[in-house]
Amino acid sequence: MGWSSPRTIVEVSLHLYDTATRGIREFHPVRSGSASIYVCGPTPQGMPHIGHVRSALNYDVLRRWLTTSGLDVQLVRNVTDIDDKILAKAEQNGRPWWEWAATHERAFEEAYEALGALPASIAPRATGHVTQMVELMQILIDRGHAYASEGDVYFSVTSFPEYGVLSRQKLDDVQQGETAATGKRDPRDFTLWKSAKPGEPSWPTPWGPGRPGWHLECSAMARTYFGSAFDIHGGGVDLIFPHHENELAQSHAAGDQFTQFWMHNAWTTMAGEKMSKSLGNVVSIPEMLAKARGQELRYYLIAPHYRSTIEYSEAALQEAVTSYRRIETFVRNVSDRLGTVPADGQPCAEFVAAMDDDLSTPKAFAAIHNTVREGNLALDRGDDTGARGAAASVRAMTAILGVDPLDPRWASSSGVDSAGHAALQSLIGDLLDERLRARANRDFATADSIRDRLTAAGIAVEDTPDGPLWTLKDG
Repeated sequence: MGWSSPRTIVEVSLHLYDTATRGIREFHPVRSGSASIYVCGPTPQGMPHIGHVRSALNYDVLRRWLTTSGLDVQLVRNVTDIDDKILAKAEQNGRPWWEWAATHERAFEEAYEALGALPASIAPRATGHVTQMVELMQILIDRGHAYASEGDVYFSVTSFPEYGVLSRQKLDDVQQGETAATGKRDPRDFTLWKSAKPGEPSWPTPWGPGRPGWHLECSAMARTYFGSAFDIHGGGVDLIFPHHENELAQSHAAGDQFTQFWMHNAWTTMAGEKMSKSLGNVVSIPEMLAKARGQELRYYLIAPHYRSTIEYSEAALQEAVTSYRRIETFVRNVSDRLGTVPADGQPCAEFVAAMDDDLSTPKAFAAIHNTVREGNLALDRGDDTGARGAAASVRAMTAILGVDPLDPRWASSSGVDSAGHAALQSLIGDLLDERLRARANRDFATADSIRDRLTAAGIAVEDTPDGPLWTLKDG
């Protein structure tokens, strides 16, 4: 799926929260005119849930905003296709490990596509970059930061004085969470390479056959595609330690500048617990798409600030659905009444300020809803120019966030059949206009009668601050 910015904002004034410095800093790209983002992608051990997809959508919004700001953006989202959990799940199900990983990798890509995430510039697999991992380990060994032992290779944490700078871990408190290994010089050291085990896949190295450790993969792949320095490294807050701490250590120890910003999105929780397959509290994407359309689910997942936890509930999801349909109804009303609404409108100043303020999507959507409200008022007073201008602005802003109601990818999944929408809107719009006039004249009997007629026809009407919202009732 391709996408181009509805409007280019020439000057970049973006400020982002950097986990490493614990503060908001002004963004300046490493290379003028471009931006580079590395995102820790899936470990395809099972089917994706909304927590996984929320992370991808957060960085999709970042990518779109940087593109709108006039930058050429490359986003690398890796796939950890070899991992202890993948091997265990494949064995439990009697499937080859590579087939198990590939099957679930496709499921992740389908979920991203269903919610409108742009394809990554490249989605490199760990198994395709063993050569680069071997090269990186050799550099670390030569520099005195890593050592081989009985076919395993470990990073020496005490060799790197900055260790703990990202997660604020004290060295005495470090616990890597790895299985105890006799070959470690220090229990705080972490594994770069695991020696071959019977029945497991392996690759040859100067230190013996084996497979990569989790942390090594991302440093090697970021280095492969971005060189020694890039702009933004993203992932979930649960990756700060040990994964990102260890990435930082091994990359800096190898002499790379690595990333300028560390960005971390918050969890999606259920009953106060992070969504996790091991806890059994996940909500799958197919299950969610049975409750809401793709654009509505995307709205639900990106409307909160990316650093705010989302506590999943069906009530919150339905509230998001209603909010999105207010936007959709306004844009369709203008399109049906006044003809084509251009997609290259001007985002309002409040929207731009919100996005430049650490991607404040709550404020950005508030600006969109304010514009919808103004546009509905323009429609009510017959100001066609004002209504069209507001709708064009709404289209531009929602396009940046990936939820433009008239985008062809969403038009095919409209809440009502697109071929019949214009006819329905014409009939219902006339009735709603008549109802508004009756209410303005305090003729509440007529207003109630019109509403009753619509209800009997299976059309629900909700009076909102943005104007009346109609939807077809289920069943």
